[in-house]
Amino acid sequence: MHDIIHQLEKKREAARLGGGQKRIDSQHKKGKLTARERIELLLDPDSFEEWDMFKEHRCVDFGMDQAEKTPGDGVVVGYGTINGRLVFVFSQDFTVFGGSLSETHAEKICKVMDQAMKVGAPVIGLNDSGGARIQEGVASLGGYADVFQRNVMASGVVPQISMIMGPCAGGAVYSPSMTDFIFMVKDSSYMFVTGPEVVKTVTHEDVTAEELGGAVTHTTKSGVADLAFENDVEALSMLRRFMNFLPANNREQPPSTPTNDPVDRFDYSLDTLVPDNPNKPYDMKELIVKTVDDGDFFELQPDYAKNIVIGFGRMEGQTVGIVANQPLVLAGCLDIKSSIKAARFVRFCDAFNIPVITFVDVPGFMPGTAQEYGGIIKHGAKLLYAYAECTVPKVTVITRKAYGGAYAVMGCKQLGADLNFAWPSAKIAVMGADSAAAVLTRKQTEGVGPAAADKIRRDFINFYNENMATPYLAAERGYIDAVIEPSTTRLELRKALAQLRDKRIEDVPRRHYLMPV
Repeated sequence: MHDIIHQLEKKREAARLGGGQKRIDSQHKKGKLTARERIELLLDPDSFEEWDMFKEHRCVDFGMDQAEKTPGDGVVVGYGTINGRLVFVFSQDFTVFGGSLSETHAEKICKVMDQAMKVGAPVIGLNDSGGARIQEGVASLGGYADVFQRNVMASGVVPQISMIMGPCAGGAVYSPSMTDFIFMVKDSSYMFVTGPEVVKTVTHEDVTAEELGGAVTHTTKSGVADLAFENDVEALSMLRRFMNFLPANNREQPPSTPTNDPVDRFDYSLDTLVPDNPNKPYDMKELIVKTVDDGDFFELQPDYAKNIVIGFGRMEGQTVGIVANQPLVLAGCLDIKSSIKAARFVRFCDAFNIPVITFVDVPGFMPGTAQEYGGIIKHGAKLLYAYAECTVPKVTVITRKAYGGAYAVMGCKQLGADLNFAWPSAKIAVMGADSAAAVLTRKQTEGVGPAAADKIRRDFINFYNENMATPYLAAERGYIDAVIEPSTTRLELRKALAQLRDKRIEDVPRRHYLMPV
């Protein structure tokens, strides 16, 4: 029996070495951790239980039957805990065939995804792969398709998170793209469908891998990735923090985190947050940080579509999703990128029982040919649609401007918002006073002198601001439930969410929704 156990340990040791010490050293020289080191950092100590450690590829073509087989076949899979909560994980091993995906490699990933859906736990993928294993041909491609199918089946059932920690190219990018969140590591990870050499051959563009699909590119230009981190250690540490905001599955409520932050805390600095000048910007993040528990706000996509802010915070210990216009960028206008960014986030919150808080200061949609030609009509409708189909508790706070169609899109009462508040500084109208004056005083100002025309416009603007662009007119119609002091925002939100905690809406039977595309 002793010999048998010794043999088992030898096999385990061989599997843990992956592609061998030389390749492990090469990985370290690049500033990257190995697949197993990443799992050790991500999961609670001694919680990881590995599956299929001894699984090997079955390929016999191109001399693969003669090559030395590596136990595990380039991916480490299993389950463990993060802060005591169950998660399933797969970590691709670049030291084994460059982390390339084979038929058996895919089978291992599919196994943990199937089990995650069965027991209701998140799936985390640590991606570091050169793509499909060429020697296996269609079997490798079929393996990718099997993984894609699981991504679709798990969507909206369990959270799926992708951490890109090395190359991810070709068909390999489509599995992460179907997960809920994508994080990347700067200078060591990239994602693209076709690499720099193909791009140069076909389009004659000379571009580096980093420029084409690096972490900075995808967090600032494409919006593919949600966040980028400096190195593997920071990335995995922040991923542990991020997981604390998410529920295990779509049947559970998000986790509760104890807090000493008083629920009835007033912040009188908010009373002066909105400037008297309606055209002067302010930082909406200040409101968010001063409202959530302990100032703890986990922002997503902070460097992409900066005119809207999304992320997770907590109210009375419970996770909430936050969507907010940012007056510091483009005056908070909605455009194509911000609409898509916010719509996807709202839909995630709706799928996983996370209440949505919306802070509104929006003068409208961004005008211009670039927006119209780019399909702002369709893309803006995605955000409208996301709010309208959302059934979790929805609370909206209008801080200043809520003009035109953008008022409707940003969580208005008519689209199912449960409670709508407005600050006294709120201006709710079809358009701003200046624009309204230009339209409605046109005939009155014809044929009169400049001074008289200016007086007519100023008188109209004053009347409009006092009687039309005001929260009290909306409140009269019940579109605003209460006009509140800014300093009481946290308390009012807390009371609203407590009231909505047991909200239930029965959906109308249908095959599926048809979201604008």
